[in-house]
Amino acid sequence: MEKYYATSDVKCIVGVNRSPLSAGLTSNALPEVRMPIKPTNSLTGVSTNNVLSKTSADTNKDTPHWYALRTTYGREKKAYEYIISKGGVAFYPTLTTIKLIDGKRKAVEESRLPNIFFAYGTEEDIKSFVYDNVNLPFLRFYYRHFHFGNKVEKEPLIIPDNQIESLRVICNADADDIIVSTDEVPKFQRGQVVRIIEGKFKGVTGIVARYQGQQRVGIVIDGLLTVATAYIPSAFIEEDR
Repeated sequence: MEKYYATSDVKCIVGVNRSPLSAGLTSNALPEVRMPIKPTNSLTGVSTNNVLSKTSADTNKDTPHWYALRTTYGREKKAYEYIISKGGVAFYPTLTTIKLIDGKRKAVEESRLPNIFFAYGTEEDIKSFVYDNVNLPFLRFYYRHFHFGNKVEKEPLIIPDNQIESLRVICNADADDIIVSTDEVPKFQRGQVVRIIEGKFKGVTGIVARYQGQQRVGIVIDGLLTVATAYIPSAFIEEDR
């Protein structure tokens, strides 16, 4: 099996209904986002060190948000399709890769973010899927961990709307030099916040930095991943106010 080239495709389907909550939790908990221990007076414990990584100030559980979800063994597509079939709202970034299979070139759809996708709704909406151990025993929240002295609390990781929109634009761009990393990329942690105003990445808001020999704009989703555009000319960006 040999890869030749790739183009991008992003799936986002919106529905209105939700499946009922199923009781029970499995014991095979997935890795969770662990936040560094930092002093804070905030009730949410959210650090203000990186404005692009900070979640929305509105963390009301009755307010719909984007949540990061994780599956085991590459079953994010299965979970995504189940949520959509129940009228849920989900964002599943994919990559269409042309491969040589049995001597023929075939288009194969793959997840751009292995084991990760996103769902939109209130916390209770998303719990109805995450806690459904009959149909989705392999699905879990990503969690933020907050330290209050010796006490550790956690809450599901909320992704700000602007980051989801920027991620959508980046993944949907027909570009081969996009950076997707589950490791921290320090250059995109802090710096000048800009908006891309021209080109295939128009609409992306993030940190501008030179990385791997190219000027790029990157977004950092707290503790989860860093995604950066391909090369961006200076004429295509402006300071985001």
